[in-house]
Amino acid sequence: MSNKKTSGGFPFIVSAMAIAICLVIGIIVYKFVLGDPGNFDAEGPEKGHPHNFFGIMYKGGFIVPVLLGTLFTVITFALERFITIQKANGRGQTDKFVAKIKELISNKDLDGAMAECDKQKGSLGNVVREGLAKYKFVQNDASMDKESKVAAISKSLEEATALELPMLSKNMSVISTCASIGTLVGLIGTVVGMIRAFGALAAAGTPDTAALATGISEALVNTLVGILSSALAIIFYNLFSNRVDQLTYAMDEAGFSIIGEFQSSGK
Repeated sequence: MSNKKTSGGFPFIVSAMAIAICLVIGIIVYKFVLGDPGNFDAEGPEKGHPHNFFGIMYKGGFIVPVLLGTLFTVITFALERFITIQKANGRGQTDKFVAKIKELISNKDLDGAMAECDKQKGSLGNVVREGLAKYKFVQNDASMDKESKVAAISKSLEEATALELPMLSKNMSVISTCASIGTLVGLIGTVVGMIRAFGALAAAGTPDTAALATGISEALVNTLVGILSSALAIIFYNLFSNRVDQLTYAMDEAGFSIIGEFQSSGK
């Protein structure tokens, strides 16, 4: 079995640290970027009125840094998945590589097919190369019957695929979790903001218009950032899931070609 690994990914501890760092960055951005005094009038961030959208976001309250941390987490892990899946795909186009491998196998040019795998690299190239290497190994093995040889090739392909696929889907759960958490945390902020807004309306005498505006701003800002985080997470999750499925299909297609060719012409 080849020891080459092309698909990477954050280890668990690194993933946890990355999430924590994203949350810290969210707090820093909230405190020093959104809460910059220049975004408000003379009364400052706490009591003043915002001059721009950053100031309005700051008025969203303590839920905003959590939502920003979630958003930064989605972006960070989306970049990590993009790089990893691109490496797993290899250098050339997947469909052209599979078509070339099928052509070389049908012409019984195993060495040429293995050379193509070395050029392609990535998870796809590694899996196909393992199947071809096992093909070459068993085809002249007189101690095995044809059925055993087919089983050996199939097992080699399955093992190679099993080694690559977990790394392709790694950290996808973080993105899918952020898709759910973003909406839920945003709703918490929305509810808190609406409670404050109705509390200002319920005040004795003239309603506190400043508190009312702050409560409504808090509700809407948290809704906006929560929906944005969830929407991006859903888009990235579906995009990467589809790409992993395409790679898996390409591995299976090439593997079936190898097994089919051996069944039809192997000894």
